[in-house]
Amino acid sequence: MLVPRDDIRNVAIVAHVDHGKTTLVDAMLWQSGAFRVGQDVATRVLDSMDLEREKGITILAKNTSLRYRDVKLNIIDTPGHADFGGEVERGLTMVDGVLLLVDASEGPLPQTRFVLRKALKAKLPVILVINKVDRPDARVAEVVDEVYELFLDLDADEHQIEFPIVYSNAKAGVASLHYEPGKPLEGTTLAPLLDLLLERIPAPTYDPEHPLQALVTNLDASPYVGRLAICRVRHGNIRKGQQIAWCRADGSIQRAQVAELYVTNALDRIDAPEAGPGEIIAVAGISEVTIGETLADVGDPRPLPVITVDEPAMSITIGVNTSPLAGKDGDKITARQIKARLDQELIGNVSLRVKDTARPDTYEVQGRGELQLAVLVEMMRREGFELTVGQPHVVEREIDGKRHEPVERLSVDVPEEHVGTVTQLLAARKGRMEHMINHGTGWVRMDYLVPARGLIGFRTEFLTETRGTGIMHHVFDRWEPWAGEILTRTSGVLVADRRGETVTFSLFTLQERGSLFVGPGEEVYEGMIIGENSRSEDLDVNPVKEKHLTNMRSSTSDVLVRLDAHRKLTLDEALEFVREDEAVETTPLSVRMRKVVLPKVERLKAVRSARK
Repeated sequence: MLVPRDDIRNVAIVAHVDHGKTTLVDAMLWQSGAFRVGQDVATRVLDSMDLEREKGITILAKNTSLRYRDVKLNIIDTPGHADFGGEVERGLTMVDGVLLLVDASEGPLPQTRFVLRKALKAKLPVILVINKVDRPDARVAEVVDEVYELFLDLDADEHQIEFPIVYSNAKAGVASLHYEPGKPLEGTTLAPLLDLLLERIPAPTYDPEHPLQALVTNLDASPYVGRLAICRVRHGNIRKGQQIAWCRADGSIQRAQVAELYVTNALDRIDAPEAGPGEIIAVAGISEVTIGETLADVGDPRPLPVITVDEPAMSITIGVNTSPLAGKDGDKITARQIKARLDQELIGNVSLRVKDTARPDTYEVQGRGELQLAVLVEMMRREGFELTVGQPHVVEREIDGKRHEPVERLSVDVPEEHVGTVTQLLAARKGRMEHMINHGTGWVRMDYLVPARGLIGFRTEFLTETRGTGIMHHVFDRWEPWAGEILTRTSGVLVADRRGETVTFSLFTLQERGSLFVGPGEEVYEGMIIGENSRSEDLDVNPVKEKHLTNMRSSTSDVLVRLDAHRKLTLDEALEFVREDEAVETTPLSVRMRKVVLPKVERLKAVRSARK
């Protein structure tokens, strides 16, 4: 017989990117007294990684806790990007209900569908929070209707579709159960939301007769005690110093000892002598524990099912830096160091796969999407790695003897005047329009199903064609039969034909051929991509050619040379730009693009042999 534990609630906050999850958690922590008055606390306090702050997104699921009316609320803040869906799925295994945040203007978007589908599949009760109701373009009633349609579309049962609704302004820390258009929300705190949370999110239940059972759902590390296993205690009690059974993913069972036991209090982990069922804990002392394993009773070990997540849909190759400039910026340049770092990433990231390739110094890394893979490469280059990264490819799958590929659900918001252009762009990439809604505000929303291959390199082109005004979001939807050839980039590149330092004179003549990626005074080498050609073919050029000196003098001839500003591509943009025979060279200080085969003669031979 299951017994509820009324002094705890475990809840996850799920939403699309930038709908206000982390901001809402900030407000909850402040209002619960987690911080002292005047304490210097960063905004979006849970986004602790540098990359999370720079990109304004949550990458890793994190847990915090607060006390409200003598009840401890354990809150899991999950990423909104589908690329980090493994984090969402693990977070949902730790909780008994979810808060679904939806922007009052944007409404449900592809990632809203993704996180809600996971919550409904786990049979978790949902509280809908319509956030940012203070926006001048808020359309609250329509958004609520859209959420109901989404629930129906995802086959929610009759209990799940009867969800309570809260209206909030997370930035101001206000929530209300009532909303009138054009009027400010009633009240000054988040109390209505917290009261509803205690009322509608069920307390964790446990069997008093059941032995200890705790599922490892995440990993962390401490400089003092080593690896920490983040678990939710399902049944029984766990004590510091206790002997436990460690049920491994391979089916074996080993003895282990709980060296340290921690629970969360606001943003801190505090020592705990003991923890009971329903509590979210961190256990130290098991150096090789991994996600999905179970900590159980020594006398009666009962392992829980291992966590499964969606399969990867995108892959890139990561290898040693083989350019002539290798070893100048970074201190981690060997294949052994790269492999060790990738193996370390696999421990805490269940949605990644690493495979060997035909080359001993290159590895294939498979993940959910371009963003997840780009974040991994960015983290590695900041740690001192020099890498050669190949073009992203989709992971294919054979179903019923036929070649299948991943298809993404794409949602774009564009001004009315750009609808024709975007439709044309997506038609060339085998996109199929499903819905088109004109909100009457001058903006149009279009929903597409597009092969994931067609979206590689699409973002840059989309922003260029919509003059930077378009907004796009996409998420994996299904596997479909191969859609045929898709031509993504139509332009060729300008390739340096020798090593040296670029000079203004040669760049000035080259900028007529296309747009440049380098400025004067930059070191280049044979095979390095220095610009985009305005025509479709690749062109080998000399960017280091100096002006010949003559015995003619002129006071103004060099003053008139004006170089256009060159495009400095970010890592994400470079990965989108490169073709199959190209790669991205990343170091702690630089992002360069290059041909996979550097010498011009060797490249021409490869082209001729491919034609035969």
